Amino acid sequence: MRLYLKFFGIHLKSAMQYKISFILITIGQLLVSFNVFLGIFFMFHLFHEVKGYHLSEVLLCYATVLMSYSLAEIFMRGFDMFAGTIGNGEFDRILLRPRGIIFLVICGKMELTRVGRVIQAAGMLAYGMIASDITWCVDKIVTIILMVLSGSVIFGCLFLIYASICFFTLEGLEFMNILTDGAREYGKYPLGIYGKGILRFCTFLVPYSLFQYYPFLYLTGRTDNQLYTLLPIAACFFVIPCYLLWRNGVMHYKSTGS
Repeated sequence: MRLYLKFFGIHLKSAMQYKISFILITIGQLLVSFNVFLGIFFMFHLFHEVKGYHLSEVLLCYATVLMSYSLAEIFMRGFDMFAGTIGNGEFDRILLRPRGIIFLVICGKMELTRVGRVIQAAGMLAYGMIASDITWCVDKIVTIILMVLSGSVIFGCLFLIYASICFFTLEGLEFMNILTDGAREYGKYPLGIYGKGILRFCTFLVPYSLFQYYPFLYLTGRTDNQLYTLLPIAACFFVIPCYLLWRNGVMHYKSTGS
């Protein structure tokens, strides 16, 4: 952890070398996500609810997904840009260093400007918690924390899958954006509104619903099943197949050369 914090300090100092640029990019990231908020706001101004969900509830749901995605982008950016790491020979250097490969890839790139999206998500989360009719107690607060943390793990795993594919294709595949950027977009509504087919996919293949939909049902009082509060923890087992795919990719890696 001490070494990780040292890397974090290096990235922070690097970002602060051009403070105005950092601030402007951060504001730009905030405004991009704010446009999505405006779209949700104006739609609810006309229709008032979607499948029984009100504005405060949808904002609460979207805030957890946006914050999860943004935290994953900040701290797992190295995997999202892994094609360049292989192409420029940097991965050869990583293999020679006396630390874990995944740890060094994580430390190699941190996108701190994504904090703008985290600020936006925090604002929506605060509004959703205050404006909704949810009676907040310890278990529900713990549930929403688990939703955010588990969501960050799931999006981080998807970045890991993207990086693993790069071992075989050399360049990243754009279809992975459906599972990352796409999930951030359609995750602004509870996944149950998209139909049973999408819900099954998001439960058994890529476990978005385990950290977004089912715990959200418990938060909003649509179910009394407290086991739903533990589903975000169960979603984290998605790490296992992602790690195995990564290990398989590393085993098939051939050096870029000089």
